[in-house]
Amino acid sequence: MQAVSPEHKTITYFAKELSWLSFNERVLQEAKDPTNPIIERIRFLGIFSNNLDEFFQVRVADVKRRILLNNLPDTNFDEDEVLLADIQKKVLELGKKFSVIYDQILIDLNEHHIHIKQPDALSDFHKNWLANYFKDQVLPHLLPMMINESKDYSDNINDTMTHLFVELNGEKQHHAFLEVPTDRLNRFVQLPPEKTRRHKTIVLLDDVIRFFIADVFKSFFKFERIEAYSMKLTRDAEYNLDDELEEGVLDTMSKGLKQRLYAEPVRLVYEESMPEEMLKLMKKRLGVTGQDAMIPGGRYRNFRDFISFPNVGRGYLENKPLPPLKSAAFSKYSSVFRAISVQDILLYYPYHTFNHMLEYIRQAAFDPRVTQIKVNIYRVAKQSRLIASLINAAKNGKKVTVMVELKARFDEQNNIEWAKLMSEYGIKVMIGIPALKVHSKLCVVHRREKGKIVKYAHIGTGNFHEKTARIYTDFSLFTKHPDITEECDSVFRFIESSYLPFKFEHLMISPINARSRIVELIDEEITHAEQGRTGKVTIKINNLVDKQLVDKLYEASRKGVKIRLIVRGMCALVPGLAQFSDNIKIISIVDRFLEHPRVMIFDNNGDPKVYISSADWMTRNLDHRVEVGTPIYAEHLKKLIIDIIELQFKDRTKARVIDAEQKNLYVRRGNRKKIRSQIAIYDHLKKWELHQLNEAKE
Repeated sequence: MQAVSPEHKTITYFAKELSWLSFNERVLQEAKDPTNPIIERIRFLGIFSNNLDEFFQVRVADVKRRILLNNLPDTNFDEDEVLLADIQKKVLELGKKFSVIYDQILIDLNEHHIHIKQPDALSDFHKNWLANYFKDQVLPHLLPMMINESKDYSDNINDTMTHLFVELNGEKQHHAFLEVPTDRLNRFVQLPPEKTRRHKTIVLLDDVIRFFIADVFKSFFKFERIEAYSMKLTRDAEYNLDDELEEGVLDTMSKGLKQRLYAEPVRLVYEESMPEEMLKLMKKRLGVTGQDAMIPGGRYRNFRDFISFPNVGRGYLENKPLPPLKSAAFSKYSSVFRAISVQDILLYYPYHTFNHMLEYIRQAAFDPRVTQIKVNIYRVAKQSRLIASLINAAKNGKKVTVMVELKARFDEQNNIEWAKLMSEYGIKVMIGIPALKVHSKLCVVHRREKGKIVKYAHIGTGNFHEKTARIYTDFSLFTKHPDITEECDSVFRFIESSYLPFKFEHLMISPINARSRIVELIDEEITHAEQGRTGKVTIKINNLVDKQLVDKLYEASRKGVKIRLIVRGMCALVPGLAQFSDNIKIISIVDRFLEHPRVMIFDNNGDPKVYISSADWMTRNLDHRVEVGTPIYAEHLKKLIIDIIELQFKDRTKARVIDAEQKNLYVRRGNRKKIRSQIAIYDHLKKWELHQLNEAKE
């Protein structure tokens, strides 16, 4: 579903939801790609499944809400109905591809002596072992929910889990929902070796339960036949908070999160071999309506568990580790503050170790010269070393201010617990601005030097999260630049007192000046092109769906500006349309690391202006969130970022072309070298750090 421009009689916008499904199809391509190690391929199936769950919880739920509110003004009921139908059609198409790829992966695993088997295909030795395992380890966790005709069970189904829908047939018929307890037991049950250690056998927990399902019920019900089929319910991830805040914000947030457990269903995925009468009964008992996506599938639900599929075989069956690099700029000095005083420092995760960031906070926590630490938290690890250092700083008498974003989707409960804990240690916890999510990645340290307070700042594109820093690519800038650090400090004052006027000359701050500054920078390139000079814009972004900025890029293209985009996910812009967007080229890269940084490069007549930012080009990020982008002033760091982006445009292995048909074709290699940008970037940074180290020795 796309919008059509009356002026140009052509498609001008992709529907963001369909564009997102196109992105997830690129993830599926990685599962299919035989050049990827086999264990990584099955893990990509898990990533695809996890992505699709969130897509229904957020994107599809939003479309469904718009349909349900069709009697309100300014709604596009007919368009949304068509969009929902297009979404369901595409999801079914991807589901069929998924099943074919999974079946092929099973064959390929067999070739590497890894066998995922059904229990009835096992030897007597393994069946006996599995029977004992079921009785001792699995059965104590099984809690059947027996169904009666007068109750709606949708509120009792945990939408993060797979369930079996069970039918017992005898003199009387009984039905039950049975949760597969993958939150307490490993989904992948590895069997002991029988004859040779070369062959590894895995049975899925779902299949273990199915095989012994009669043992769950036989002591309590008489039945001649028992059947069990898998199903999964997905709910709307949004929830409403009461306006009354007498209970306190944290308690109100906790109450709001509970609403998610009882939210409207938006998808019911079920095993397509389930008998029609069972399906009708299940649908009725779950309160699933005709507008909810009914998606038939294969034997298994919750493929997202496959993200953690174990490599029980040889090391080469998964990606070879890339040891995180140490920054020469940091490593030369025992104090992070000394290092930053010498020069601005740029890190690029996961190629660089995240330990430098953690060390920045750890040293600040006990450095006697440090007086104050301020930090934004959006997502952090469950056992966060960063928060442990902040607590240590409070114990050492530092003034610590932490802005915790309680509305970070799916991390709300984690953040609530951290907020409570930090408050107990005397840390000043701010919960942000009611109308705005705080999505910036800032950390400011105040340090007394020569009788004055000097400020140090971290500005990043990614979260302060030890785990995701190992799999997300993100930039971190550390600087002592007085104008930049002062403006970073002002961001915290803005969060605390958003009603006061703030002016930012250097930083791009949403919702204050980011949109206008981006438009201004594009306009400068338009001016260069109109005056016969080179006009060039290069953007790397996760999502590009803000129509005002899409239209500005269309305008720049029509006026001769050469535009190159790297868009990982949703992209509403349609490139390559004659006399409209033919100066715009877009690629997307999906590989072993999740591409996450936001980078803007404006040619500026040969003197590039380079920015990194926490903000995607989405209306929410530009107008309804606090986001921070920073210019890169150090010339050697500007060059490093440009070199990294250029390597991505040279990718001939994992780069796809985003075109008007969303075909997801790989960038054609031609006679060019077969470059895989993520590996090339690692090699480039390794050489770059070695050069920095040698320069210091000289």
